[in-house]
Amino acid sequence: MRRADRLFQIVQYLRGSRLVTAEQLAGRLEVSRRTIYRDVADLIGSGVPIEGEAGMGYVMRAGYDLPPLMFTSDEVAALVAGARLVRAWGGAAMAEAAQEALVKIEAVLPEAARTKAAQVPVHAMQTPDMTEELRARLDRLEAMAETHEAAKISYCDEAGEESRRVIRPLGLFFWGKVWTLVAWCELRNDFRMFRLDRINGMAPGGRFRTERDKSRTALYAKMRAEGAQRRD
Repeated sequence: MRRADRLFQIVQYLRGSRLVTAEQLAGRLEVSRRTIYRDVADLIGSGVPIEGEAGMGYVMRAGYDLPPLMFTSDEVAALVAGARLVRAWGGAAMAEAAQEALVKIEAVLPEAARTKAAQVPVHAMQTPDMTEELRARLDRLEAMAETHEAAKISYCDEAGEESRRVIRPLGLFFWGKVWTLVAWCELRNDFRMFRLDRINGMAPGGRFRTERDKSRTALYAKMRAEGAQRRD
């Protein structure tokens, strides 16, 4: 690990106003305690508000933040690839944000890193299946899941049968070419997954209060339990 990356990681570990010992930092970064003592001293000398001493531990005062985009080459490649995928397959607002993120990444990176970012060999192309209507629906459902707003939908299943349901959007999953919505379905009184391209109509259904047994946490617990049963 480069020293610059190690210094960055030390600051990351010290965030949150929690006490961290040199021994803990040395173990996480796989260096000696003496190296940690020297690195912390250099960080303090450069103005990072770290308090503490050797043998006692260190803590960083709340409110300090590092300049963004101190990324390794691999991290830049991952960010560029991810932004390109979202730009091609995300909602309209997400796609616009991804494009802005790419512009900002390119603007602030050093020249060598900028060249490497431009050469990332991962690309994503939008297909006719990703319509503007689908992008808008994706943005709307993301917002509804965030604000706990129910939806009234008209849904066509795999057999072509249409049903009307009231659902509580909980999260969105991307499966390569298909977006699905995981939700609590009032009609089935259970969790269900809905393909976004099979939703024929959607209207607001009013705010709902989070209930423990109808939440994302409950869904994931159920999925883990069912997965464990299948393995048994």
